[in-house]
Amino acid sequence: MSDQDARDDGSAAAGTTKDRLPRKVYERELLRLQTELVRLQEWVRAEGARLVVVFEGRDAAGKGGTIKRVSEYLNPRIARIAALPAPTERQRTQWYFQRYVEHLPAAGEIVLFDRSWYNRAGVERVMGFCTPEQYRIFLRQCPIFERLLVEDGILLRKYWFSVSDLEQERRFTDRLTDPMRQWKLSEMDLESITRWEDYSRAKDEMFVHTDIPDAPWYVVESEDKRRARINMIAHLLSSVPYHAVRRTPLELPARPASTGYQRPPRTTQTYVPDHAASLH
Repeated sequence: MSDQDARDDGSAAAGTTKDRLPRKVYERELLRLQTELVRLQEWVRAEGARLVVVFEGRDAAGKGGTIKRVSEYLNPRIARIAALPAPTERQRTQWYFQRYVEHLPAAGEIVLFDRSWYNRAGVERVMGFCTPEQYRIFLRQCPIFERLLVEDGILLRKYWFSVSDLEQERRFTDRLTDPMRQWKLSEMDLESITRWEDYSRAKDEMFVHTDIPDAPWYVVESEDKRRARINMIAHLLSSVPYHAVRRTPLELPARPASTGYQRPPRTTQTYVPDHAASLH
């Protein structure tokens, strides 16, 4: 095994990193794909479908940025993001999958899981936040749980974002010096650098047990975030049998004639100061 293979998270081969996708090409294709995502959304609404998309991967692998691009033009009442915080004391006494079930979609809804029940197979396993027995139970129950979802008609898609240790460290360094993104870093995120191989082993074992025909894992090469976003969205669209839904044409009604309404004087209301006027 080469040094690069050892540093990789186990899902990307050495030497496959491509040149960064040009911005103009990326933006043009992204807009086209986002247009299709809106069509997919309308199909989900009209057909009463239920779509669950799971985003998993190492810290700084590009999950959050991809979720933003997927949801950018979607109706938040139809497509929502589930990014659950740490479980409460009460939730820790529940069946492990119970708090995730609460966030599953009803008919006509899409749920994007920014991390999911796979926390148990990743960070909880590596950091010792669950017992070995809880971990073993998860590996047994997870395929059953996902088969139940699929058998009930839920469209389940699982994406693993793959990034090398060098690229992850570079992104961490960028975040450390960027005041707009420092909030994305925690002590636990940084500790993942020293536990790289532990996370690799945990991910490999997770795939052995949960990469099942009913709900397979799809690996997204994420060394280049632009390519990762384009590839993931294109794959999602290709995996769902949606079609364009005919919408009832809408027309603006004629504005009725005034009946004598007069707006109150501006002095009776408090306005936001015109900060824009001070800009040059």
